[in-house]
This record gives sequence, C-alpha cells and structure tokens, in this order.
Amino acid sequence: MASHFSRSLLAPRHWLSWLGAGVWFLLAQLPYGIQYRMAKALAPLLKGRKRRYAMAQVNIARCFPHLSEAEREQILRDNMFSMAMALFETGIAWFWSKKRLHKLFTITGVEHIEAANAEGKGALLLSLHFTHLDLGSAMLGQFVNYDGMYRPHKNLVYDYLQKVRREAYCPGGITIPRDNVRTMISRLRQGRMIWYAPDRDLGPKVSIFVPFFGVQTATVTATATFARMGKAKVIPFTQRRLPDGKGYEVTIHPPFENYPAGDEYEDALRVNQFMEREILPCPDQYFWATPRFKTRPEGETSFYTGRI
Repeated sequence: MASHFSRSLLAPRHWLSWLGAGVWFLLAQLPYGIQYRMAKALAPLLKGRKRRYAMAQVNIARCFPHLSEAEREQILRDNMFSMAMALFETGIAWFWSKKRLHKLFTITGVEHIEAANAEGKGALLLSLHFTHLDLGSAMLGQFVNYDGMYRPHKNLVYDYLQKVRREAYCPGGITIPRDNVRTMISRLRQGRMIWYAPDRDLGPKVSIFVPFFGVQTATVTATATFARMGKAKVIPFTQRRLPDGKGYEVTIHPPFENYPAGDEYEDALRVNQFMEREILPCPDQYFWATPRFKTRPEGETSFYTGRI
C-alpha cells in the first residue's frame, strides 16, 4: 500500500501544482516564529472565503449559545488564525526533519501505547479535526508506529504528497483510504495502531443522531464497529498549540474502558463527549469551517444557507 510515483504526475497540467508544492516547501523552511507571524497577517484575509467563514460562524454559534456574541466573535477571529496557521503547520509536518520537529513539542501518555503493544493489541488512535491535524500526526509518529486513515484528494499531486509524507511520519506506516475497511480491520487484528478521526458528517446511512455540544449531530457508528471487529482498543490522542508561538503539547489519553459497550447510541455519545472535553480548552483550534451539521433530523431545516 506504499505510495508510488507515477510519471503521469509530470504532465504539464500538473506543473502549477508542483510549483505550489515547491513554494510551500520553501515557506516551511522559515523559522517557526516567522511562520507564526505570517499566519497572523494572513488570518484577516480568510474572511474572503465567505462560504467557509459563514459555516464556521454558524457552527460556533450553535455550539456555544451560552456565550455572548462578542465572545463567539473572538473565537471566530482566533479560529481564522488557526486556519491560516494550518497552512504552515502542515508544511512543517511534511517538510521538516524529525530532529527539528522534535524541538517543537512535548508528549505525555506514551505508556498507554506501550501497554497495548505489550498485550499484542491493535488500537484505534482516536483523533479529531483540529486545524493542526497533520502536525499532531507527525509529532505522534516520533513515538508511535501507526497507520493512518485518509480521504483521497482530487488534486493528484496533493494526493500523492499527502500519502507519501504521511507515510514518512513513522517507518512501516501506510495510508488507508477511509472506504478500505477490510485493510483497516486486518491491520488492527495484526496489532497495528491506526489513526482515526470520526468527527465528520458522512450522511444518514452510516450515522445516528447523537448530541455534540447540545446539537443533534449525525455521528458515525463505525468507531465501535471497528474496535469490535478489529479486537482493538480505542486510545485517544490530541495535540494543542500553546499560546504565543511556544510550541505544542501532544497528549495520549488512557484507553476507553469497557468499549464498545454494545449500545450504538452510548458508544457514539462517548466519542462525542470526549471530543467536547478536548475542544473546550481551545475551541479556536478546531476545524469549524466545515458543514459539521449538514445532515439534520427529519423535519429540521438546514443550518446553512446556499450550496454546501
């Protein structure tokens, strides 16, 4: 399943994408502090992405109705910085050396992975879509050997780069398309760790409605199914950007106990409640600019105006 380069990627129609990748690589070589300041300057411009900006605004309002309008606007402004910073953080994840990256973060909880390995157990490394998702995965890869679920990208150059760079996070790791369930289950049963983030609205066929910040949210039931079929643990991990460009903290949390419990609703609710707890200390770092609540219960109107 390792990524292989295809000569078709050198076709003229891909040259602009390769040029963009080259510029991205060069930006990633700048000192972290400069990249941080560049993201601060870029953040206000993201209001121009009106559809994404509007979705973030709606999602924050739905999830934090108890906050004042001024407080929600502050989260939104800070979230635009996180979105801008994601460009640089992904470049750091893909293009920095492991030695250089190691100086940027601290990590706790590795003993939970070691315990699972000692038992010969595979595990779902339960993550969520913070804006620094790729950076957290790269940092984790310095201590944990794992595979990763991913969604193929339409841009073939970007798709190739994301696969080959993510597979470089840890030796022996592979990228698994999210619809390749058979490979995922097989790898779990072999005792592999697999990065997995289920906090996306994938539609009613694979989801049930479970509260997420008090909003009835289409939540995939696959987390419990994969854990059961793969005879695997669920070990969550998160990463957090520290204030003022001071780096990152990666936390590997204790595995879920008695999971799956066998109740589809309760199992999905447990995942959402974990995510709520991790988002609350840094709501500005979550990826709000997505149709998180696209699927609505029957009879309920869409939260979003216009075409999603």
